[in-house]
Amino acid sequence: MAETPNSQINEINISQEMKASFLDYAMSVIVSRALPDVRDGLKPVHRRILYAMHDLGMHSDKPYKKSARIVGDVIGKYHPHGDSAVYETMVRMAQDFNYRYMLVDGHGNFGSVDGDSAAAMRYTESRMSKISMELLRDINKDTIDYQDNYDGEEREPVVLPARFPNLLVNGTTGIAVGMATNIPPHQLGEVIDGVLAVSRDPEITIPELMEIIPGPDFPTGGLILGRSGIRKAYETGRGSITLRAKVEIEQKSNGKEAIIVNELPYQVNKAKLVEKIAELVRDKKIDGITDLRDESDRNGMRIYIEVRKDANANVLLNNLYKQTSLQTSFGINTLALVGGQPKVLNLKQCLVHYLDHQVVVIRRRTEFELRKAEARAHILDGLRIALDHLDQVISLIRASATTDIAREGLMTTFQLSEKQAQAILDMRLQRLTGLEREKIEEEYQSLVKLISELKAILADEEKVLEIIREELIEVKERFNDKRRTELVSGGLEFIEDEDLIPQENIVITLSHNGYIKRLPVSTYRSQRRGGRGIQGMGTNEDDFVEHLITTSTHNTILYFTNKGKVYRKKGYEIPEFSRTAKGIPIINLLEVEKGEMVTAIIPIEEFVDDWYLFFTTKEGISKRSPLSSFAHIRNNGLIALNLREEDELISVKLTDGTKEIIIGTKDGMLIRFPETDVRSMGRTATGVKGITLRHNDEVVGMEVLEEDTEILIVTKNGYGKRTAAMEYRVQSRGGKGIKTCNVTEKNGDLVSMRVVTGEEDLMLITTGGVLIRLAVDEISSMGRNTQGVRLIRLDETEDEFVATVAKVEKEDEKEDEVVTELEESSDSEIDVVTDSDTETE
Repeated sequence: MAETPNSQINEINISQEMKASFLDYAMSVIVSRALPDVRDGLKPVHRRILYAMHDLGMHSDKPYKKSARIVGDVIGKYHPHGDSAVYETMVRMAQDFNYRYMLVDGHGNFGSVDGDSAAAMRYTESRMSKISMELLRDINKDTIDYQDNYDGEEREPVVLPARFPNLLVNGTTGIAVGMATNIPPHQLGEVIDGVLAVSRDPEITIPELMEIIPGPDFPTGGLILGRSGIRKAYETGRGSITLRAKVEIEQKSNGKEAIIVNELPYQVNKAKLVEKIAELVRDKKIDGITDLRDESDRNGMRIYIEVRKDANANVLLNNLYKQTSLQTSFGINTLALVGGQPKVLNLKQCLVHYLDHQVVVIRRRTEFELRKAEARAHILDGLRIALDHLDQVISLIRASATTDIAREGLMTTFQLSEKQAQAILDMRLQRLTGLEREKIEEEYQSLVKLISELKAILADEEKVLEIIREELIEVKERFNDKRRTELVSGGLEFIEDEDLIPQENIVITLSHNGYIKRLPVSTYRSQRRGGRGIQGMGTNEDDFVEHLITTSTHNTILYFTNKGKVYRKKGYEIPEFSRTAKGIPIINLLEVEKGEMVTAIIPIEEFVDDWYLFFTTKEGISKRSPLSSFAHIRNNGLIALNLREEDELISVKLTDGTKEIIIGTKDGMLIRFPETDVRSMGRTATGVKGITLRHNDEVVGMEVLEEDTEILIVTKNGYGKRTAAMEYRVQSRGGKGIKTCNVTEKNGDLVSMRVVTGEEDLMLITTGGVLIRLAVDEISSMGRNTQGVRLIRLDETEDEFVATVAKVEKEDEKEDEVVTELEESSDSEIDVVTDSDTETE
């Protein structure tokens, strides 16, 4: 092809051109389309829609106007893209199931949670919502910067004043080039409280902020399972949370059960969910559903799922969670523009950037009001001068041939500015009356006071922050509502197939060397006192059972160690073994450290607020802490109490805050005192003295004293007794206590102290691994200064002694079911050793 004389050809490296062009495109998408600004939480299209509505006067107190008119104004002035993109954005801003606090007040069909699209923009009407007015409040007071629009003929705001933290309150979703953002919505009052906390304490930590902002709050409600994902997202900017529908199980009059779904996870399409459930039933992937109806109406959501009479509703619901969007995950990615650059932000950074923006807004607003007040005061000062020299001013004006001459004369004679002189010339004659003159003076004095206040604000950063706090509290009082999404304790373990696991009573044993297992409680059968027992656990000569509890497979088990740490597991998470098996090492189940041993096991059915855990250490130190402090425990455990050097945790008990505590020692001493003597303390506190110990003495047990109970003690050599609680007077904590048992070489030191009613069974475990179950009411009731009766015969040749004692529920069994060998070895004689017997010996 022939070249024209003026043609120019530039050689360009195609890879560099592609790189440069793609980078320009990527930055354009990132900055101008897909990502929100950290200050107002809006993408450009959202900001342009709200500003266009504000510019058109479509405020919340004005009539609705056609949506098409708004869309036309937006694309014509500010957003040179398709009208459908603008309208779809505006529709989302008007949907109460998409926005936690709607920014557009829509009138007409704006879609539904079933996925129905909105009516065409020529049919719907819109206006700004009341809360969106707060995003643009003070925009006309020079609080923000403006920039040219796409063709340079209009001006648009770079950011909105945003008088509430919209980034977190409404959240946002966007896909840019090479990055994406997904910020969940939050409850307005909680986020504002978070901003207030940051303004008062700049050094506040994220865990402290999480006490104020516990987690996202979705417009559709539902449940958030666990807090670990929330904590990770708040600390790093990225995390994942599990959402569940809120359901109820109703018992019908015909004996059937029905699952009622009242709230769905965020952004779940209800119609598709119902269709998916029907498909699973049709394909026989879920069995047990006899009826499925969507009964939702204007009063709320209601999906009715009828369960077959022989089916388990909990099991069915668990399968629905696994196979449908009744349970979903939400990936949090807090990516926003900070100074025009995309950054991943943690919770505190979001609040700090918003607070910094508000400081700028308030300072700029104050400067604007100061300039306006000073300009007005300047005019009024000129009018005051004119009124003070009224006759001279009138004479000067009458003697002047033209306005310009009069203006110059006023400026020269009274040293006025041009604006002051012009104001005097423009003044009406009615301003010369006495009343008007007083109004001018009053206005001037009020402006002088206002100017002083505005200057004081600009000179004091704390006053600026105080104004921000007051205005945020005002917004909170006007628009705050109740939290919709419920945060449920648990996390990943909460979504186990718990309902598929039978709920049954179990025995959990833990050996001295750290082997743990569970067995059905029916494994052990009642025997008579003095029996030889049955082999309860296979142990070697260096190991023996040290802990034994009865609980349910569905209960939470708290494991407290000698180092004062606590771990948690569900009952069904403990592996089940045969009666003679050793079990598995507890280090395979809990992340215990080297040298750390479990010293107390507490089964918990529910973490309620008004219950407590009472702790006692080997050195007699006691502490009382709220049970709710232990609801959230990491896999690697938490510190349960701060131990002194060389001290160990001995016992932990569950109380309701109104009980009496008894503490027993190895030398046979016991103290009884009200638990209120020990004030409620934090989880990591050390505690106070519960009992004063004698030399070489140590605590062997601590119990909660209930009504109509007795105190049972068991000694090292297998002796025991019951003693009425009334024989132990109530003392103040910290005393030495009184004698509960006459400790001799025959019965040995105390190894256990328990509170009993006589209606339970007792399990004794020896160091040889022998276990015997006997009824407590067969154990004699005796005074304090006695040694007790023989409870179990020990193998003296093997140097066997009692290691652990545990209470279990009474089990009624027929006598002929008891093993013949055990009956033959039972002993009906009662060995009672009193103080007089001791003297005789």
